[in-house]
Amino acid sequence: MIGVTGRTVALVGATGDLGGRILAALARRRVHVRTLIRNGTPPATQDVLRAGGATPVPVDFADVAALARALSGAECVVSALNGLEPTMLDLQGRLLDAAVIAEVPRFIPSDFSLDFTLTRPGDNRNMDLRRAFMARVDAAPIRTTSILNGAFADLLTGEAPIVLRKIRRVLYWGDLDQVFDFTSKDDVADYTADAALDRVAPRFLRIAGDEVSPRDLSALMTRLDHREWKPLRAGGIGRLSALIHIVRTLSPKSDAPFPASQGMQYLRDMSSGRGKLSPLDNDRYGKTDWTRAEAVLASIV
Repeated sequence: MIGVTGRTVALVGATGDLGGRILAALARRRVHVRTLIRNGTPPATQDVLRAGGATPVPVDFADVAALARALSGAECVVSALNGLEPTMLDLQGRLLDAAVIAEVPRFIPSDFSLDFTLTRPGDNRNMDLRRAFMARVDAAPIRTTSILNGAFADLLTGEAPIVLRKIRRVLYWGDLDQVFDFTSKDDVADYTADAALDRVAPRFLRIAGDEVSPRDLSALMTRLDHREWKPLRAGGIGRLSALIHIVRTLSPKSDAPFPASQGMQYLRDMSSGRGKLSPLDNDRYGKTDWTRAEAVLASIV
C-alpha cells in the first residue's frame, strides 16, 4: 500500500492502546504506515491493522538485520513500546540499531511521560529506563525526538488516586497549588503523527492538553457536579516517599509496567513539581483542539 503523500513511517507497538491511536492519526494524514509486528501475529490482528490503514510486516524482533530490512525506506521510526528493561532497553535498542543500519533519518522513542530529564535517578523506575535509553539514543547517528506529555488525562477518570468520587474529594500530596500536566491519549497520538512527519523536529517536544492543580480540580468538580468538592491533603512529599517504600517492600516483585508503587512514584514526580513540563510546544503544529480536564471529568459526573 502506498500512502497518498508518498511518505512512509514505520510504527512499532501498533497493536497497543497508544500505538493504535498513533496509527489512526498517521492514517488520517494519508501516510504509508508500515507496522512491524512479531512473527506469528494472528491473521485477524493483521487484518485489523490493514483495515486501520497499515501495512503489517511480520519480523523477528531479536534479529537486527531483519529489523533493518523491514525499516528500509522509512523516513521515521515511531516506537510505542511499553514494558520494562527487556522491552524499553533491549528490544527498543535493537530497533534503534536497525534504524541506524537502514539509514532511517529520524527516531521517536517511547518516552511519552512527564519530563524524566528533570526527575531524580532512583525515584521512578520507568523514568530511569527512559533516562538510560536517552544516553544510548543520543550517542547514535540518528535524529531523535522525544515527546513528553505529562500524565495521560484518561487517568483522571479513576485509575489515578486523585479524583475520589465516593467522598467528593481531590486527594493531593504536598502543595495544593502544584500544577500537573495532563494530555489525552488521542491528543498525544495526533501530535506524534505531526512530529513523525516533521523533518526538523527538535530533540524534545513538550505538550500538555491541560495544566491543573488540585485546587483547580476541586473547583472544576464542584462546578461539574453541582455539589461541593474539597481538596484532601494526604501529607507531604516525604510521607508519600515513605509510603512508596512500604508498598515496594511488602509487594511481590512484578513484571507489570505499572504496579501500585510505580503509579505512586509517578504521582510523587508530579506532586513535587520535578516532572513539570516547560516550556510547552503545543503550538508547533497548529493544533488547537486540545482535550481539557473538564471534558475528561465531565464523563464521570
